[in-house]
Amino acid sequence: MMLNDLINIMIGMIFLFIGILIGIAFLTLLERKILGYIQIRKGPNKVGFLGMLQPFVDGIKLFTKEHLYLNYCNYLYYYFSPIIGFFLSLMIWLLIPYYFNFINFNLGVLYLFCFLSVGVYSLLLAGWSSNSNYAMLGGLRAVAQTISYEVSLALILISNLIMIMDFNLLNLSIYQNNIWFMFLMLPLSMCMFSSMLAETNRTPFDFAEGESELVSGFNIEYSGGGFALIFLAEYSMILFMSMMFVLLYLGGYSLSLIFYLKLSLISFMFIWVRGTLPRYRYDKLMYLCWKIYLPISLNMMLFYSGMKMFFL
Repeated sequence: MMLNDLINIMIGMIFLFIGILIGIAFLTLLERKILGYIQIRKGPNKVGFLGMLQPFVDGIKLFTKEHLYLNYCNYLYYYFSPIIGFFLSLMIWLLIPYYFNFINFNLGVLYLFCFLSVGVYSLLLAGWSSNSNYAMLGGLRAVAQTISYEVSLALILISNLIMIMDFNLLNLSIYQNNIWFMFLMLPLSMCMFSSMLAETNRTPFDFAEGESELVSGFNIEYSGGGFALIFLAEYSMILFMSMMFVLLYLGGYSLSLIFYLKLSLISFMFIWVRGTLPRYRYDKLMYLCWKIYLPISLNMMLFYSGMKMFFL
């Protein structure tokens, strides 16, 4: 029985990871198309029907390019940090609350916090091991930004946990049958969305990859397969954060077309923000986290816990 369960879990993981990678491929195509139309141009439209094969061609090109190694880099850390980052970004997807053939985490939120906090190390190692000033600055920025916004993410998430009194994310869908938490927690949901942008290093908070001042940030010395793995890890986290927003505020998890449409809408908003907003200033980013989001999330957490005790 135990062997059969293990085989079922392995098959489920393989299908999940294949689905994630295909989703990432078409998310990059969607991003290039949307940014193209925002800038009044076409975007990819040559390779395959409407450019549908473009992501796969780009992937083949990246993984078949020569991988350059620097003379003065810390070779092992430089080589393994993109692999570690990609592995962590896939393993966090095990949290998705499947109904069958998979793992159901009773303490899923703790698993989420563990993987979000460990994910910082791949960025730091990539920046430090390249032995480049630009990469090091990008790595330091990424660590400061990610650690800061994890605090606000955790406190915002605690308000949701107070509402359901459980660590299992599957129960969020049960408590949102009548009303979505987005309507009950509108300020927190907006804070959550911008915190997710900062957590994934996306515009307007893309200081770890600031092209105008850091050329390309922590990944500047990577090419070919190493850059592709960093790129896949980033877009995997964008999809995961979109799914988390749907779980927490837009009705929870369900095996339906509406769930995937909601996930696509939040992913579209990530891209829309990139196409319309300029980059923030770094000191304002930190001010936003520690002076605005932290007090709001703490006060709202106390408010919801008081309301819960009052009505129970």
